[in-house]
Amino acid sequence: MIKKPIALYVLIILAALAISKPGFSQQQSTSGPSASRVVEDGGTGPYSAIMLSESTLTTHTIFRPKDLSKFGSKAKLPIIAWGNGACANSPWEHLNFLSEVSSHGFFVVAIGPMPAEGEKGSGRSKSSQLTDAIDWAIAQNSDKNSPYYNKLDVKKIAVSGMSCGGLQTLEVSSDPRVSTVVVCNSGIFNTPGNGINNMPSLTKNNLQKIHTPTLYLLGGEKDIAYANGMDDYKQINHVPVFVANMDVGHGGTYMQHHGGEFAKVATAWYKWQLKGDKEAGKLFSGNPAGLAQNSQWRFEKKNMP
Repeated sequence: MIKKPIALYVLIILAALAISKPGFSQQQSTSGPSASRVVEDGGTGPYSAIMLSESTLTTHTIFRPKDLSKFGSKAKLPIIAWGNGACANSPWEHLNFLSEVSSHGFFVVAIGPMPAEGEKGSGRSKSSQLTDAIDWAIAQNSDKNSPYYNKLDVKKIAVSGMSCGGLQTLEVSSDPRVSTVVVCNSGIFNTPGNGINNMPSLTKNNLQKIHTPTLYLLGGEKDIAYANGMDDYKQINHVPVFVANMDVGHGGTYMQHHGGEFAKVATAWYKWQLKGDKEAGKLFSGNPAGLAQNSQWRFEKKNMP
């Protein structure tokens, strides 16, 4: 396995932030306690999504179905906590991706304040903000004064993130409330002392703390995180794990229309793991798994049907 210099890893993570700005629609509301905006067209799922800032959690950005009346005792929204690339304290790089996922009936709480239209945001984030996201969502579900009262599925929670956000995800993956883990364009360094630019300083021993089914989405050998992510996969033998590679490099497809292929695969995983959608699960189950029908992807799996 070829070892990549840590400095190069950081440079490419930061370079990902120089990609073109994500698209927004012109629908916007800044009145009242929260501001909201529609990303692209609200996604392809059955529940048109919005992005918003909540006055009770201005440190994060929410992506959720616009119409909450469809959710309640019989249909709840699973929770997804999201960490950003480059340890950014803004989800600007992942807006299309997160909006698309949300449109399929998920409540996404992403690290960082909602970015103004066309802006990237600023500052660095911490792994603890993923835990903050979970804590807040659970509290909102129990608060009779919250618009999310009894609408969230607090028993179905994912922690997910890209690049540095993937390391943050792995750092909090031991949280007993977590139902599944999704690590995108990331993996734990083989060299100790990798806490550069606020990146979590983890060792491969952290992988043993994972207690749920886990998905890795990588950008192929051109992805600076490829070697680390594939090594993580090889070392995880105690839980179901699936690793999928698409040759797009470290930046993934997050900024593509509706989040591109990465959004399609991630959404299917969330549907399977958080909603029990067996049809969506066929993408990952079987021999070979359904993803074999898509020539853009190659994959491996362990401890899975």
